[in-house]
This record gives sequence, C-alpha cells and structure tokens, in this order.
Amino acid sequence: MFDIFWRAVAIGIGATALMDFWAIFLNTVFAQPRPNWGLVGRWVWHLRDGKVFHDDIGEAAPYAQESALGWAFHYFVGIVYGIILVVLAGAAWLATPTFLPAFILGIVTVGAGWFLLAPGMGAGWAASKRPNPMQIRALNLVSHTVFALGLFGTALLIR
Repeated sequence: MFDIFWRAVAIGIGATALMDFWAIFLNTVFAQPRPNWGLVGRWVWHLRDGKVFHDDIGEAAPYAQESALGWAFHYFVGIVYGIILVVLAGAAWLATPTFLPAFILGIVTVGAGWFLLAPGMGAGWAASKRPNPMQIRALNLVSHTVFALGLFGTALLIR
C-alpha cells in the first residue's frame, strides 16, 4: 500500500513537471506567457480568510511568499490528481498503465481551473472575462492533455 501511494505521488509530480516544461516550450517557441503561480499563491493565501472569489486577484493584498506558495500548491494539486488516478484506475493500472484513464482525468481536471480557479482569481467562468477566452480554453485543454500524457508516461517509467 505504501509503495502504491508513493508511486501515485511520483505520477502526479511527473505529470506536473511535464506540464511545466510544456509551458516553457510555449513561451520559448510561441511567446505564450507562462503561468503566474505567484498570483495563484495569493489566491490560496486569501482562502484562509474565506475569500474564494475575487474581482481581480492582482488587486488583492499581496503575500510575501506568494510565488513559493503558488508553486507548492501547483505541485500539491498535481500530486492529488496522481493519487486520484491511481485510486480510480486501481492498483492493477500501475502494472499495465493505459492512456485512457489518464486522459479522462486530465480533461476532467480542466473543470477545476474553469469553474474554481479562474472565477476565483477574477477571470470569470472558464476565463469568460478575459479578452481571449476561447484561446485560453483551448490552451487549457491542450495543457491538461499534456498533463495526462505526463500521468501515463510517468506511470510507464516507474512500473
């Protein structure tokens, strides 16, 4: 059981790292802005006060360690998703991983960004308040597909 847990943690870390490398690629090749995990950290910090939804997270009171908190939260969420995948797919999936369960989870997890994080930070439901919501949504779907590839690929590497 302990081995299964740590493998699930590693799968979440590997998938999150691949997603981060994807963001670096998009930034380097297409000048796509990289995610600002500092603002996510600010959002997480304000959760302690019960404040989930902001009009604009950039106008919320800053937190000195918000960047570190945002990065830690980003990897924490990836680890949680790795654990959820192993729980839902079962321990047998670890021996013979397939892409479909990872892909389904990867796409489902877009919902957390669209319906909690984006409106929580002031971007509206599924980034509807941003000038380019369809582009953001498409990039979210692609990034979470890359995350799914990371879940699957890491599971293959550590089986």
